[in-house]
Amino acid sequence: MKNILIIAPHADDEILGCGATMAKEIVAGNNVYVLICTNAHVGAPELFSEELIKQIRSEAVAAHKMLGVKETAFLDFPAPALDQYPRFKMTNEMSTIIRKFEVDTVYIPHRGDCHKDHAIVHDCAMVACRPLANCKVKRVYAYETLSETEWGDPIAADFFVPVKYNIFTVEEFQKKLDAMSCFKSQLYPFPASRSLEAMEHLAGYRGCTVSAMRAEAFEVLRDID
Repeated sequence: MKNILIIAPHADDEILGCGATMAKEIVAGNNVYVLICTNAHVGAPELFSEELIKQIRSEAVAAHKMLGVKETAFLDFPAPALDQYPRFKMTNEMSTIIRKFEVDTVYIPHRGDCHKDHAIVHDCAMVACRPLANCKVKRVYAYETLSETEWGDPIAADFFVPVKYNIFTVEEFQKKLDAMSCFKSQLYPFPASRSLEAMEHLAGYRGCTVSAMRAEAFEVLRDID
């Protein structure tokens, strides 16, 4: 049995990037945990009301319950002002969660995403997952997030270069769509990136890369046998 942690900068990133993988791992009998890192009301109350954040977190809990997530943890790092927050504090909080759930597999956001909160969470997570003697984390993967990854800077260092592909049946992928449907506040009509249709198109494209009908793609940052 694996203990898997999905680290998301904002609620819904985890479903956009890993929703079908989460569903498949849970059906396989593995424990899946989710860590939502930020609270935008804390960072920018003039832009994000406390009521909106409560709604989004409620939507996340509903989505995770639908998938069968073991536990969801919420932190209150100040989005969209993470660049003004001490990174060692974020790393320490992540390390605490990793130890608490005895995590061996971690999924984190791609570092080159347009939203720089993603890069900061990525960097802090990599420090929290350092392969020290007492660290149980053996696998670290980076996921892509629609409406973030595809809008990143067009320079080589920021490209998303997947080498790991998880493929799914139509029933398995439908669980991702159903979970994302819980986020009423975050979905938009196609051709918006953050739409169910865009999620299906991306899954089809990633699937074609490996001669499958649908897939989620990941960068492999560490994989220790």
